[in-house]
Amino acid sequence: MAVYTALGAESLAELIAAYDVGELVSAKGIAEGVSNSNWLIETRGRDGAGARFILTMYERRIDTAELPFFLDLLDHLAAKGCAVPATIHDRSGDSLRDVAGKAVALIAFLPGVSPSVPTPDQARAVGEALARVHLAARDFPGQRRDRLDPAANLAALERCGADRLAAIDPALPEALALARDITPRWPVELPRSIIHSDLFPDNVLMLGKRVTGLIDFYFACEGMMAYDLAVTHAAWAFRDGGATFSPGIGAALVSGYEAVRQLEPEERAALPVLAQGACLRFTASRAEDWLDTPAQAQVSRKDPMDFLRRWQFYRANGAAAFADG
Repeated sequence: MAVYTALGAESLAELIAAYDVGELVSAKGIAEGVSNSNWLIETRGRDGAGARFILTMYERRIDTAELPFFLDLLDHLAAKGCAVPATIHDRSGDSLRDVAGKAVALIAFLPGVSPSVPTPDQARAVGEALARVHLAARDFPGQRRDRLDPAANLAALERCGADRLAAIDPALPEALALARDITPRWPVELPRSIIHSDLFPDNVLMLGKRVTGLIDFYFACEGMMAYDLAVTHAAWAFRDGGATFSPGIGAALVSGYEAVRQLEPEERAALPVLAQGACLRFTASRAEDWLDTPAQAQVSRKDPMDFLRRWQFYRANGAAAFADG
């Protein structure tokens, strides 16, 4: 989440009036993330009751023609009892509106906070929640292919170029050689569903060890369920900028997932290379963001070396990275 576009109080009030959610009381920009502009919206109804929502203006990396896929997916999963925020439809029944030529959506606010130092109990709960999403999404009728496969991520690193990567960190150009090693080994025949593919701790809301919300589905696509688990493993099971692996977190995450959906043997065998592919993806996207994010944007750039270090760990440890704790 971030704020790229400024909206004045009058524009925000006019926009919120298009929904049956009460009168706008406040709107606060949210400065985390790198792709969209976001605000925490507070309203008050005629009865005096307050309500909260998240307003998103879609800025980067998202084809607006695909937004109905993402928003319909949220509604589909919410209707099946998954811990995701439903979309708020306007008075005309639409989930999307146009503001200054940009698409915006209003999303239900869910309680909870994102864990900064996850515990094994929290990781287990997230694994369970992810598996439930995979099972619930198998009959979702929407389609969206994965545009961030290893070949695409290798191409992104090549566009950055070794010299510009080295300007971020002298060790970062190593990612180019590692990426060229992954693409020919990438599995394609594993069980599939619609996957989240970006389930970092800051995309999970929790109260204690209970998951209250999985958010930011804007990279969701058709994909291998085991890859989604590997992405989440890479995102959750490390600390200290990717330098320290937390085996208890990793084991709890996989255990929680398998408590709801058992991995097939082929999926478990593929986890090491899938995790390397996840690290390739985030190394590439963070490098691009580091080099291309506008200086005036209210956003903190993320270090791609955090995921190069994870990548090196998965290469060195293989299946041991996914052993039971």
